Amino acid sequence: MSNEEIILTPEGLANLEQELEELKIVKRKEIAERIKIAISYGDLKENSEYHSAKNDQAFMETRIKTIQRMLKVAKVARSADISTVQVGFVVVLNDLEFAEKIEYRIVGPAEADVMENKISYESPLGQSLIGKSVGDKISVNAPMGKVEYELLEIKAAG
Repeated sequence: MSNEEIILTPEGLANLEQELEELKIVKRKEIAERIKIAISYGDLKENSEYHSAKNDQAFMETRIKTIQRMLKVAKVARSADISTVQVGFVVVLNDLEFAEKIEYRIVGPAEADVMENKISYESPLGQSLIGKSVGDKISVNAPMGKVEYELLEIKAAG
């Protein structure tokens, strides 16, 4: 991960800080205890509990470093002006082909979760929405072809 600025919503920042605290305070102790117990079983070469715990420890320490780097370069998106789409806002779109309404929250890449209708401002749809106003038409090249939307509403996340 580069030192390029990452934009997060206030909730996204809080979630990363909470995850970091959980990893450093709770998970480190849990894994240390697992390693201690696994060592007591003897012969570390063929001790699957030991190797599993060490792998989990390596993964956790990598995640801690990743979060720390992200927090170091994070910028929190805050704006009271909801006349144009910005990171942190919720948009209501009308899919022009299927005449169906879709609601998305525009978030930073670290927070994106399609299952929760949170899309990154770096995604093709996110990029095409940033700076748009209600009534604007948006066209996005998707894997299934060109998709067209109309921006019906912009809301502050609540």
